[in-house]
Amino acid sequence: MEGWKRTYWSVWTANLITSVGMMSFLPFFPTLVEQLGETNRDEIALWAGVLYGAAPLSAALMGPIWGSLGDRYGRRLMVLRSMAAITVFVGAMAFATSTWQVLVLRILQGVFSGYIAPSMTLVSVVAPVSEQGRISGSLQTASAAGAIVGPVIGGALALVMPLRYVFIGVALLSLVSATLIMLWAHEDPLHRRRDHGETSFVHLLQGSWTDFTELMRNQTLRASLAIVFWIQFAMGTTNPILELHVRDLLHSDEHTRSLATSLLFSGMAAVNLLAMPLWGKYGDRHGHAALLVTVALWSGLALIAQGLAPIFALLLLARLVFGAVMAGSSPLSFGLAAREASIDRRGAAFGVVFGVRTMAIAASAMLGGWLSRYVGVQGLFVAGGVIVVMTSWWMRTVAQRRANSSV
Repeated sequence: MEGWKRTYWSVWTANLITSVGMMSFLPFFPTLVEQLGETNRDEIALWAGVLYGAAPLSAALMGPIWGSLGDRYGRRLMVLRSMAAITVFVGAMAFATSTWQVLVLRILQGVFSGYIAPSMTLVSVVAPVSEQGRISGSLQTASAAGAIVGPVIGGALALVMPLRYVFIGVALLSLVSATLIMLWAHEDPLHRRRDHGETSFVHLLQGSWTDFTELMRNQTLRASLAIVFWIQFAMGTTNPILELHVRDLLHSDEHTRSLATSLLFSGMAAVNLLAMPLWGKYGDRHGHAALLVTVALWSGLALIAQGLAPIFALLLLARLVFGAVMAGSSPLSFGLAAREASIDRRGAAFGVVFGVRTMAIAASAMLGGWLSRYVGVQGLFVAGGVIVVMTSWWMRTVAQRRANSSV
């Protein structure tokens, strides 16, 4: 018991440090694009979305592969790989002189640096089976806490220095995180998957694909992935351009708008921090699948409310409600995956969940800037909310069918 707790707290601390660094620049891509020379508002919105979504897109494609490799060669090794990649590629962004260079580095960052899924898998395989949802939710509070502090730090630094200097600090923080994992995290080799025969790269890719197809045969898991995708997609269409939306609602000075943008991100992260462990705990007691239906329904309604809010105060209120309910989507989906997949396929299962989430973030970020030209940010909120409500109905239908078949 003491061994898994030490691993848990080292991973928790490392994720907190890394999240603080990453969230110190992610909300401020419009500012970065401006600092790189772009002046047209539409182009700034488009580039902000592309840069925001490039890393999640490549991470989504690689997530199941890294997860499957972690099952075979070690989840601790995968965490160290991801932290090292952030150090290299985010640090290199400090020296980029064009948006195209930042784009290439963001793509490479996504390919090699997905740290959430391997971190959760590393803890999951050593934690008690009865506490998978609680541990998943509690572990993700590290990212939520980082998302509270990170935007505030980034917003303050953006007022006094070019954003490129923040990248160097992020790289150093990631290096500290890797050191913590190296010194304190432990993994039992017996939890790894044992493959016999050929171990070529092609064979590993084939094994990853086999893991993916076997997991996707689970109807309940498929439905939960749909909920995760559409909640993240609906939220992600507005995240990269939320700073521009604040400019439309608040006709004030740059300092006030910057702080207001930080408040939207940090406020939502704060309620995530409080609600996420509770959702995981309730999922262990009452069933992850059933609670996912509730999460999807209320998340959709909160998204619609954000779209209909006419002033900043109501937008903030609706966003806080949304943060409280959508916080359950992550621990409940990971908790469900932990229960549905065997321990030697846990990395692949978590990689699929992570891949779906990050694919939604990537696609929504890239499409959000483009779609906002035609329907506006408010329209994106409303459309996304309607889709999420419809997805909750589908998940409820799947859960009822499974319950009836087990009677």
